[in-house]
Order: sequence, then structure tokens, then C-alpha cells
Amino acid sequence: MESILPLPAQAIKPGTSTGQQFWHSSDHTIDSYSPVDGKLIARVYTSTRADYDRVMQTAQQAFAEWRLVPAPKRGEIVRQMGDQFRLYKSDLGKLVSYEMGKSLQEGLGEVQEIIDICDFAVGLSRQLYGLTMHSERPSHRMYEQWHPLGVVGIISAFNFPVAVWSWNAMIALVCGDVCVWKPSEKTPLTALACQQIIQDVLRNNDVPEGVSCLVTGGRNVGEWLARDPRVALVSATGSTRMGKAVGAIVAERMGRSLLELGGNNSIIVSQHADLNIAIPAIVFGAVGTAGQRCTTTRRLIVHETIYEDVKGRLAKAFGQLRIGNPLEETNHVGPLIDKGAVEGYQSAVAAVRELGGQFVVEPGVLEGDAFVSGCYVKPCIAEAANAWPIVQHETFAPILYMMKYRTLDEAIALQNGVPQGLSSSIFTLNLREAEQFLSAAGSDCGIANVNIGTSGAEIGGAFGGEKETGGGRESGSDAWKAYMRRQTNTINYGITMPLAQGIKFDF
Repeated sequence: MESILPLPAQAIKPGTSTGQQFWHSSDHTIDSYSPVDGKLIARVYTSTRADYDRVMQTAQQAFAEWRLVPAPKRGEIVRQMGDQFRLYKSDLGKLVSYEMGKSLQEGLGEVQEIIDICDFAVGLSRQLYGLTMHSERPSHRMYEQWHPLGVVGIISAFNFPVAVWSWNAMIALVCGDVCVWKPSEKTPLTALACQQIIQDVLRNNDVPEGVSCLVTGGRNVGEWLARDPRVALVSATGSTRMGKAVGAIVAERMGRSLLELGGNNSIIVSQHADLNIAIPAIVFGAVGTAGQRCTTTRRLIVHETIYEDVKGRLAKAFGQLRIGNPLEETNHVGPLIDKGAVEGYQSAVAAVRELGGQFVVEPGVLEGDAFVSGCYVKPCIAEAANAWPIVQHETFAPILYMMKYRTLDEAIALQNGVPQGLSSSIFTLNLREAEQFLSAAGSDCGIANVNIGTSGAEIGGAFGGEKETGGGRESGSDAWKAYMRRQTNTINYGITMPLAQGIKFDF
């Protein structure tokens, strides 16, 4: 494969893939513009309903074969995929950065996440353990085992255009499932690149066509996946609004859904914190990926005795941020994904001003030749109240809200006092404070950290959150169980038929 970047503006064919084959039958395209410079990267053909049905039929046929491949063999194929991503890490990382707008180091880091989850999945392929249980009936044995579900639909968001796919796909593949991926219409080219990268692995291992599939398009394609009874599990990453719609549709047909939705993450900074480690974590959490992570730090809850000190340090740190082309490694912050995101940023800023909020670091949209796309904004800090509607809402932009607290109970109540429940952190050197924050009376989030920020999850732990974040778990730990079905087995190796609970049924 030629270097992925740069690519000429052209129509990429096809918009649909069943693994080893690509095709298209649509006259409609998605125009992929880079938020870096506003240029058209490519036009990607979208999937028609006929394309989609063909993919689903092929995926179902593939599942009938793939589920019978021994799990360690499936793991070996995923291992080879990981090697392919190692080979193309630089090229794919640049494409992620260019199409999505995150910094080059973050783009490379996202590809590294694919590699890491492949490594994790390889080991997992030999550890899909069940349990054995003692039966109350003589000459009986009980155990449970796990079987693959079938077709797993993956709906991914623009902010992590390739990593989140891999979190789902690599685990699903070693579990014996087949995958149909619907990427964000804002980042279709990175998805096509991923599918292209694994082609040789699929062919060289005689993997059935349809094990790893791709369908491109807008909301309609996501609705097809959600409504389709052929899709056993829909894993959707995106906004809470989107997740509620997907979850309701899937539940109506008694399907399964795994939802990774919005975050409104906070860091508590205790008077016992080491500010030398807290400040860098806060800054990266607030401005990394230009505030477009579900784990972005959006609220900062600071003890009143150190509030002014923290505010001054942050203002100084934000003043040193370099904003510009994310492919230049000296820049810290790239653009927002598109002008719609810029409008969301401006609306949030206006709402803060209307409510009387004061900006510690002033906002603004950057102009000039270096910011020609119109998608570059200034990361800003506002003093705000937790109860304000705009603070309760997740704005996908680099806006950090500061507020004070007196007691740790008050700080935890502020932390938990939002509809979302993804990631949370406390910075403290006080053991009692740390343990209280991690206790059942502490953070209500799926991720709770001590002396590290809200952003930057490792693949070894289960990733996900509570409340309006959706409750799903992806990646590590025992998240693999979401991609399989549990079966309890009882074997009678005796010569009589004793019934459970001592029931007698004579005739």
C-alpha cells in the first residue's frame, strides 16, 4: 500500500466492504474535508440499502464459519492485524491527525491503541473462561461456557475514528463474532484505511469474506444497524442524544446494546494536592484533542484555600499553549472537527457570559492564514456554577469551568451533580480523601482516578461510564463478556433422574 498521506481529492471506491472485497452502487458521496486546512481530502461513496443488505448477508454467512475457528487461532489472526498496524502506524497516525484534527502525537497514540488492543485480544483468546459448579443432584456436573453472539454492529464517533472501532472489533473477533462497522461520516477515510490495512491478513489466512465489514453513510445507516434483528449487539459511541435513540430502538427488538456516550468529567483539586503534577494533568485533560474527548476535563473543583493559586497557574499554562496545524509536533492544540463545532463553542461562551460567568482565560475564534479552515478556537477557562445549564451540558470544545469547594463531601456532590458519569479524578496526597473519593459514597463515575487526570484510559481496564454515559464497558478486564452469550450446562452421568430441590415426580 502506498503512503496513506497525502491523498488527492478524489472519489474513494467503494463505500462498502465485506472484508476481502470492496464495491459501491451509490451515486451519493461523503465529502471529507480536513479541519486542518479546509481542503477536500476525498469523496467516499456511501452505502445504499442494497449494499447494506449484501454486507449483512455476507456477514451472517461468515459467522457460521468464523464461530467454529478455535479461539486461539482467531487470536493469531488478530495478532497479525496488530503487526500490520505497527507497519503503517506512522501513515495512519498522520491520516487520523489530518482528517480529524488532533495533534500528530495523539494520532499516533490512537494507532498505538489499536496495536495494544490487538495484543490484549491475543492473550484473551486463550482466556475466555467459564466456571464449574457443584450440583445438588448426585452424578451431575454443572458448568457454564461462553459462545459468540453473531453480528456485532459498531457505530463509532469522529473524535477517535479508529481506536474505538478496534476496542470493539478486536475483542469481538477473538470471541468469534463478525463485525459491521459504521464509522462517523466526518471521518470516513480513516475507516477505509483501517479496512485496507487488514486485507492481506484476511486473505493470507483464508478468513471467510464478511468477518470484518464496513458500511459508510449518515444517520440512516446507523438506524439500519439499530433496527436490524440480524445484528445481535450494537456498540454505539457518540452523544447521549444519539445513544438514547439507538438504545430504545435496539431494546424494542430485544437486541443488545453497548453504549459509550457523553461525559462531563471533573477533577477535584484538594488543598493537599501536589500542584506540580495536577496542573499538567488539568491542562492536557482540558485541551487535548481540542476538548473533543468523551473524557475531556470540563469541570475543575478546587479547594477554596488554593483556588487563586490554581487559577493563576492555569492562566499562565494556557498562555503558553501553541495552537495550529496538528501535524506540526510543536503545536499542542489543533482545530475543532468542523464549523458546526465552532458554533457550539461560541454558543457555550455566549451562555456563560449571559449567566454572569467570568473568563479567567478569554475565548475566541482564530483567524489568519494559519487558521484558514475557520475551525481553530482558543482554549478558555470560565468561573461558573455547577448548576448552570451550560455546565450541566457537554460542549465538545476546550472550555474548562472552575468552581470552589470547602469540604470533600461538597466537592464529591458537585462532581456527581451532573447527568453524565464517565470519568473523574481527585488530586490529593491525603489517603483518607483518596479512599473516600473511591468509596461507594464517592465518585459515581465508571472511571475514578487519583493523582492522574480524567483523560487517557489504558486498554487493560474496562472503559465506560454510568448514568447518561450509557453504562457500557469496552476494551479490557471482562468487557469481552458483552460480546458473548452465557450458557449454563448440566450433565447427568448417572443412571437415575433425580430432580432439583428433591422434587418427586413418580408415574
